[in-house]
This record gives sequence, structure tokens and C-alpha cells, in this order.
Amino acid sequence: MASETRRTSHQVTFVVLAASVTAYALLQSLVTPVLPTVQADLHTSQNTVTWVLTAYLLSASIFTPIMGRVGDVIGKERVFVTTLVALAAGSLLAALADNVQVMIVARVIQGVGGGVLPLAFGIIRDEFPREKVSGAVGAIASLLAVGGGLGVVLAGPIVNALDYHWLFWLPMILTVAAAVAAFLFVPESPVRTPGRISWAPALLLSAWLVALLVALSQAPGWGWGSGKVIGLLAAAVVLAAGWIEVERRAATPLIDMTMMRRPAVWTNNLVALLFGIGMYATFAFLPEFVQTPKSTGYGFGASITESGLILLPLTVAMFVVGLGASGLAARIGGRTVVLLGSLIGAGAMALLAFAHTDTWELYLATGVLGVGFGLAFAAMSTLIVSAVPPEQTGVASGMNANIRTIGGSIGAALMASVVTASPAADGLPREAGYTHGFTLMGGTLLVAALAAVLIPVGRRAGGPVGRPAGPRHAELAAVPGVTVVGDKPE
Repeated sequence: MASETRRTSHQVTFVVLAASVTAYALLQSLVTPVLPTVQADLHTSQNTVTWVLTAYLLSASIFTPIMGRVGDVIGKERVFVTTLVALAAGSLLAALADNVQVMIVARVIQGVGGGVLPLAFGIIRDEFPREKVSGAVGAIASLLAVGGGLGVVLAGPIVNALDYHWLFWLPMILTVAAAVAAFLFVPESPVRTPGRISWAPALLLSAWLVALLVALSQAPGWGWGSGKVIGLLAAAVVLAAGWIEVERRAATPLIDMTMMRRPAVWTNNLVALLFGIGMYATFAFLPEFVQTPKSTGYGFGASITESGLILLPLTVAMFVVGLGASGLAARIGGRTVVLLGSLIGAGAMALLAFAHTDTWELYLATGVLGVGFGLAFAAMSTLIVSAVPPEQTGVASGMNANIRTIGGSIGAALMASVVTASPAADGLPREAGYTHGFTLMGGTLLVAALAAVLIPVGRRAGGPVGRPAGPRHAELAAVPGVTVVGDKPE
């Protein structure tokens, strides 16, 4: 049990949590711009090398809610350290991989690190003074998106200065340092949810997510009307229905369906799905757009490094705006902030769709997009944390992040289908493909704005949603179904 003195050091805890989430977020996108290099070095096909991304996405989608639930039951700090160890082990294996099969296994292991986000949210809610919770949650949520963008920006310089193996060595070093710091400095939360882990819901969740994401990731190659894609999508629907039914009947469900039906939860999850579609599609295809040769009449012939820099304004704006989003939400309401972010994001997508003359237009568009994403992501995370009891923080926030990941897979698949629908004679996409693709993403964010209107107006984000100011968690001890370990209510 941590001492009272250690519990007051929430600034140190925040630094450790931020470093951990950053390492996980970097690994989401660092390899995206350099897949052709990995393909050549590991002597594999283009179709196979895409599983370096897909395996990570699948694994993270499965383990994010599971690790959040395990942390709620047995202790968030110890599970947090475990996820960091898995992330570091996967990074080490990926750095040493000499064939694509080992690389894919390594990426599956790295996906266990998806648990850092719900666990970080849970630790913040249990340990931070109530007036600090909203700002800390918003900052951590922003770091997840910022790290994804930063990975695309940093990939080129790292590969040019060293080689692509360092795309795994560097996050591994950061993750090991974060794991040691978490073990030493992050206190074990006294807030527990008694019960056991229900593995039947976990297996069904894994099964329908695998079926869905494999279908979506492979649809551009297999064809949306192919029997394999249709069969996998049908299987995903059937398995998802079975999962919901098992969760409803489980004594200790992995995902509380009553919680998921809360208006503030399902509306924010819908917005997260739509934003995930837009964000990951941009990360995946904007670098490809600017790397297109000038001979096509629309490309800029940019290098990996130059194409990554196009996303730098998005990354910076997302982080800076995310830090101030909780204060804005406290003044005008979290729903209004999400709505504003959706509309700003839709406007930025319109710029990406039609402004293809000069690179400054793309820098402007990504900067504006970062403002929209930063506002929405930070406000959504705070709204989710505010809407559920303390014992459900890990699962609720983890599922919100997970739904964003699922949205990302949908966005990447949809964008690939639209961009490559009518290739030119040289096999490269036509400019119209990118115009239609980014227009579709803009429409998606407009739908997100409509969904944001449905978010209920209640306690404003930025209000007191954390633990009591006192160190003994007296109020949390009074929550039904919650055990406060080590401290007694005052």
C-alpha cells in the first residue's frame, strides 16, 4: 500500500502515465510510412506486410477493454505495469524480427499495451484531486491522438538517421523506463470492483472484433462483394449479438451493457467511432497523397520525412488545444465543445479534399484538423469519465478508445476503396480518388456533429469528477460494489 505522501504526488503520477501512453501511441503509427521498407527487408508481399498494422489493431482492440476490466478487479497499478512490460517485450521482438511472421507475432504482443489508456484514466480518477481530474484526462486523451500523429512525423528522420528497427528500439527504451517509474512511483489504487473475470464474454468480444476488422482491412483487396468479406461481416454480426446476450446474463460482465446504454456513454462512443474513421484515414492516406510523384499532375513528390511534416501542425494543434479543452468545456459545456470540434474537423477535411495547389494549404488544413480533433477527443474523454461510477471508469474509457480504433479500421478500409476505385494507367490513384475520399471523411465528421447534438446536457465537463480531496477515498468507499483496500473511510 502506498504511503499518504506518495499519494499526494499526482504530478509525478501524471508524468509516468503520459510517458506510457505516448509510447503506446507512437507504436500505432511509426511503421505506417515505412511499410514498403519493411516489406523489402523482410522479403514479403504487400498484402502480407499490411498485417504488421492489422495484427496490432486487432490485438489492441481485444486487449484494451480486457485489461481495463482486469485492472478494476485486481488493481490498476500492477496491471498497468504488466501492460507496459508486454509492450516492451513486443517492441524488443519486433526490433529483432528477421521475418514477417515474427514481426506479426511481436505486433500482437504489443497490442496488449492498449490497456494503458483505460488504466491511466482509472488511476487518474482514483488518485488525483477532484479539481485536477478533468484536465488530466483531457491531456492523456490528447496524447493518444498526438502520439499517433507524431509517429508519422518521426518515422522518416529515424529511418534516415538509423534504420527501421529503431522504430521499435526507441519506444522500447521509453516503455521500459515508464514501467520502472510506474512500479516505483504510481500508487496502487485502493478502489476495486470485486468479482472474477468472465472469459466467455472476452472470447466472444475477441471473435467478433477479429471477424469485423479482418473483413474491413482485407475488403479493398478481396472486394467488398466477395464471399469472404460478406461471410466475415455476417459472422461478426452473429458473434456480436451473442456477445451482447452473454454480457447481459453474466454475473460479472466484461462490459456492463447497462452502462453502455447510458445516453452520455453511447452518444460519446458514436462520436468516437466517427472521429476514428476520419483520423486514421488521414494518418494513412495524407502521407501517401503528398508522396505521389509530381508527374501525375497533383502530387508533390515528397519524401517520407517531408510527408510526415505535413501532419506536424495536426499533432501540435491537437496537443495544445487538448490541454485547454477541459477549461473551455467547463465554461460552455462538453457537448458544445464536441460539436465545435466536429464542425471544425469537417471544414478541415473540405480543405484537404479540394486545396491541392500548394503545400501551405495542406499545412493549414492539418492545423485546423488538429484543433477539431483536440477539442473533441479531450471533451469526449472527460464526458465519459463523468458519466460512469468510479468502478466503471477503466472499462468505459477503454471501450471509448477501442471504438475509436474500430472506427480507424473502417476509415482506412473505406478510404482505400474510394482512393483506388479508378486508378490511372500507371497504376497510381487519380486525384479525384483523394478528393472523393476526403470529402467522404468530411461528411463523416458532419454526421459526428449531428451525433454530438444527442449528447445529454448534464454536469459540465471540467467539473468535479475525481476522488475527494482527502487521501482516504471516503466517498468511494460508499459506492456500492466498490472495495477500498487498505484505507478505511474517515
